[in-house]
Amino acid sequence: MLGDGGLRMRRLVASLLVCPVLLGCLGLAGCGGAEDASIVAKTTLVAGVRPDLPGIGFRRADGTFEGLDVDVSRYLAERMGKKVRFAPALAADRERLLRSGEVDMVLTFWLEPEWQQRLAFAGPYLLSYQDILVRNDERDVRDVQDLKGRKICAVVGSGAAEAVTVERQVAAIPVAARSYDDCMTMLGDGRIDAVTTNDTILAGLKTRQGGDFRLLNSRFGERRTGIAIRKGDPDGCEALNKAITEMYQDGTMSGFMRKWFGSSGLKLSDVDVPQFEGCL
Repeated sequence: MLGDGGLRMRRLVASLLVCPVLLGCLGLAGCGGAEDASIVAKTTLVAGVRPDLPGIGFRRADGTFEGLDVDVSRYLAERMGKKVRFAPALAADRERLLRSGEVDMVLTFWLEPEWQQRLAFAGPYLLSYQDILVRNDERDVRDVQDLKGRKICAVVGSGAAEAVTVERQVAAIPVAARSYDDCMTMLGDGRIDAVTTNDTILAGLKTRQGGDFRLLNSRFGERRTGIAIRKGDPDGCEALNKAITEMYQDGTMSGFMRKWFGSSGLKLSDVDVPQFEGCL
């Protein structure tokens, strides 16, 4: 039998053992940990979309957003039973925005090994090819090899210029730009010779800018475009993949593609459900 002093000592020791656990739970906003961090637990998703890509993600003068990624985000959120709001995510900012928690997912993100080491990805939700946009009077550039010695736009953080100079080993001359708006300004006034990235991005730029530019339809390097989320959220990834599958199966994605790129001259082949990367 323990006396009162012994009982008090045992209670004190037990409380000291429990305190770190309680403090840890408080630090995690409850002992849910990873589950609490999942986008599945949120009522509103913040989607990071590009503000500088007509047809993909573009911020209007009134501050609202339009484009394929906006429509896709709304559809996916609705299928997941959630609301959605949008935040601008330039190529150079998107990883930081995601890691800081300012956004929950970022669209128009190439599925590349370098990024897959640091972020998780749902999808891809879009399969496209890299292509080239030139001025309408440019006749000497017909495919990627013709970019040798030419100045091409290199949007910081996008990786599109490197796909030419490193992957294809074409000795083009990258010229840094913050956004594709800057690229189009430089292409128009002759400071660069070409813009190269996803054919859908280029189709949107051409549609907005009109007849002064020409899409080559040279189509090199298939690009698997996914939705980046923070690592450690397989439930969120699976929920997004399920919604992406439904978006293709019910014909919604085909309608989105016709809506945004039907008048651009971009070849719109049969739109099938992409093969997913899998959620880790």
